[in-house]
Amino acid sequence: MRLTRAGEYAVRCILYLSHKGRGQLVSRLEIAAQCDIPDKFLAKIAQQLGRSGLIEIRQGARGGYRLIKDPAEISLLDVVETIIGEISLNDCVTSADTCRASANCAVNRIWIKARNQLRQTLAEVSFEALLQEDSCFLFPGTDILDNRKNLP
Repeated sequence: MRLTRAGEYAVRCILYLSHKGRGQLVSRLEIAAQCDIPDKFLAKIAQQLGRSGLIEIRQGARGGYRLIKDPAEISLLDVVETIIGEISLNDCVTSADTCRASANCAVNRIWIKARNQLRQTLAEVSFEALLQEDSCFLFPGTDILDNRKNLP
């Protein structure tokens, strides 16, 4: 499994909105600039994040995106699967119809185990926890490392 560019950008967007604070309206252009995401691509990604209930989208001159959920309640798995769909390492894991031997296949059991471990790992990491770490996303013009000290 490889995370798509859209998935990576969605993680950046939610991390930035988490950094700004739940309920804080942030313009699309600010997010695009701070997270190095092409503006039009961000708009498409935001539609998916909005449909999944992670963000609210406000249209207009004073519009933008607002994080709906608490960052502690949003996992990496939530965001990744919102964009790419359910994680799967191969077709036989998600659809036994693709291979007659799936039910008795030792390799299939390994794929399922690996998939489940990956999903569990991503599910255990919240965006609040990511803000507590020395994040690789140091947003220009912000002091994310100082601001994380203010989190509860």
